Amino acid sequence: MSFATLLRANRNYRFTWSGQVVSEVGDHFNNIAVFSLALANTGSGLVVAGILMSRGLLVILAGPVAGVLLDRLDRKRIMIASDLVRAGIALLFLLAIPQGRTWLLFLLSGLLMFASPFFTSGRAAILPTIATKDELHTANSLTQLTQWTTVTIGSFLGGASVGSFGYRIAFLFNALSFLFSAACISRLRSDAGNGFRAERSVIGEDKIARPWHEYVEGLRYMRASPLIFGIGLVAVGWATGGGAAQILFSLFGEQVFHRGPSGIGVIWGCAGLGLICGALLANALGRKIRFETYKRLISISYVVHGVAYVLFSQASRFGAALFFIGLSRGAVAVSSVLNTSQLLRHVANDYRGRVFSTIETWTWMTMMVSMAIAGLASDHTSPRVIGAWSGVFSSLTAVFWGWANFTGRLPEPALAGVDPEEVEVHGEPAV
Repeated sequence: MSFATLLRANRNYRFTWSGQVVSEVGDHFNNIAVFSLALANTGSGLVVAGILMSRGLLVILAGPVAGVLLDRLDRKRIMIASDLVRAGIALLFLLAIPQGRTWLLFLLSGLLMFASPFFTSGRAAILPTIATKDELHTANSLTQLTQWTTVTIGSFLGGASVGSFGYRIAFLFNALSFLFSAACISRLRSDAGNGFRAERSVIGEDKIARPWHEYVEGLRYMRASPLIFGIGLVAVGWATGGGAAQILFSLFGEQVFHRGPSGIGVIWGCAGLGLICGALLANALGRKIRFETYKRLISISYVVHGVAYVLFSQASRFGAALFFIGLSRGAVAVSSVLNTSQLLRHVANDYRGRVFSTIETWTWMTMMVSMAIAGLASDHTSPRVIGAWSGVFSSLTAVFWGWANFTGRLPEPALAGVDPEEVEVHGEPAV
C-alpha cells in the first residue's frame, strides 16, 4: 500500500498525520530557538546540556505515569490534554527571551517534555487501532518518516526564522501547532464500544490504588519477551551516543563551523534528510524481509551509524560533515522503523502504552547521562573528540544485538499486537 492510498482511505490516520506534521514542525522551531537563545546568552555548551537534561529528567518522571494512564484511560483524551497543556507552556517561552532569564529555558523545557510522553506514547499505542491489517506497516513507516521529515523542514525553517525574525515567531508558532494537533486528534472516531481504551479486565480497587504495580507488570511483560526487551536495549545503546549528539549539533553549528543559528538548522535539517531516506528504505525492506534478515539488518545499521558519526565529527569541510550526519541518521532510521514494526505486531494492546513509554523513559535516562558527560566535557574538550567517542559508543549496539542474535537469544515471539489473522505478512514466512 502506498502512503497516498493510506491517507486517502483512512480518515483517522489522516487526521493523526495532519496534526503530527504541524505540531512536530513547531517542535523544531522551539528547539532551534531555545538552543540558539541559550548559546547567544551564555556561550556555554554546558547550558545547552543542562536544558536537555531538564527535558530528560521530566520525561523520565512522566514515563511511568503516562504508560499506566494510557493503558487505563481513553488514549484520545489523554493526547488532547497533552496538546493543550503543551500549547500553554509553549507560549510561556516568550517570557524567557530577555537576557538574564535563561533559568526559564530550563524550567519550561522540562515542563514541555513532561507532557510529551502522554502524546507520543499514546500515538504509538493507538496506531494498530486506527490502522487495518493491510495498513499497519505502511502507517508505522509513514509516521516515522513524517517525524523525520518534520525534523528537516522544522530545522531549516526554524533556523531561518530565528535568524531573520527572532525568537518570538518560533515560540508563537510552536504554541499554535499544538492547538492544531489537538483539533485533529479530537476528530478521531472509533467503532469499538470502549473507544480508544485498551481492552482490559475489570480493575480492582487494589490496582487503582497501586499504579506502580501496573507499571512493574509492564516491565515483567517486556522482560518475558527477549525480542521486546532487546528492542528496548537497542534504544538504550543508541542513546549512549545519541544524548551527546543533541548538544553537538548546536556546538558544531555555532563553534566548529561558525555558522550561527542557520548552521544549527542546516545540520539538523541534513540529519532529517538522512532519516527520511532511511525510513523510505525501511518501508520497502519491511514488506519483504524475513525475521532473520531483519535481525541482521539491525546490526548492520548500527555499524554504519557509528562509523558515519565518527566521520561527521572529524570532517574538516561543512559539506562532508552534512553528508556523514545524513548517512548516520539514515542507518538509525532503518533500525527504528523495523524495530517499531516488530513492536506493533508483537506487543499486546493492554501493555502497549507501558511498553512504548518505558522505552522512551529508558532512552531519555541514558541520554541524560550522555548529555551530562558531553556537556561537562564541552567546556574542556573539543567537540570533535566528544563526537568521535559518541559514535563509538552508539556503534557498540551492533555488538550487543549481534551477540544476542548469534547465540539464539532473540526468537520471534507469538503475534500479539494484533490478531494473527489481522497481520499482513509480506514475502517469505518469518523463521
